[in-house]
Amino acid sequence: MQKASRPRDHEKHAKEIMLKKFCNTLPDSPPSQAPVSREEAEDAVRVLLRYLGEDIARPGLRDTPGRVVRAWEEWCAGYGEDPADTLDTTFEDMTRYDQPVILRGIDFISHCEHHMAAMPGKAHVAYWPDAKVVGISKLARTVDVFARRLQSQENLTCEIAEAIDRNLKPRGVAVVLSAAHGCMTTRGASKPESLLVTRHFTGCFKSDLQLQEQIFAALTGR
Repeated sequence: MQKASRPRDHEKHAKEIMLKKFCNTLPDSPPSQAPVSREEAEDAVRVLLRYLGEDIARPGLRDTPGRVVRAWEEWCAGYGEDPADTLDTTFEDMTRYDQPVILRGIDFISHCEHHMAAMPGKAHVAYWPDAKVVGISKLARTVDVFARRLQSQENLTCEIAEAIDRNLKPRGVAVVLSAAHGCMTTRGASKPESLLVTRHFTGCFKSDLQLQEQIFAALTGR
């Protein structure tokens, strides 16, 4: 005797069919990755809304595709920015200072490259100058250059540290990030209080473990 299909099975099958239809509406991307127009981006949002079962003609959603595209342009503005330009202006007349420069509590909002969910957090950055000292606002802007892209937190941590190391050529760089991940706090495991902590060290902060422990404590306030 054949078992009756469960309602959830029907729902899952229907969503799979809708997802296939959604994918079939997307043009094949050429190897050159030709630029996508704003109109195409807004059409993709309309398709997603229809996939979710929405009426894209209702008043509350008529302007949503444009709003979504503009929001993502802002959230991903870092793709159009070069950290070398951000770190280009330095001060070379601070020869009397011979200690690490530490900037804690830099707020950022990135987005997870796996689910495109918000990833709000704080960055703590330190570098030990050799010949170049940069304005502290430039450190914060460097965090944003990389945070305003689709990211993994692990890569984000390394990219910030390596950009500072490459452009300022200090004795060492230390970067610690602490962030919540919307893909885990609002769905899936649903652990709203969880935070991911990552860190990356270069130069003297990597080679000298005692110095590494000291700078990590200074960055995290421990």
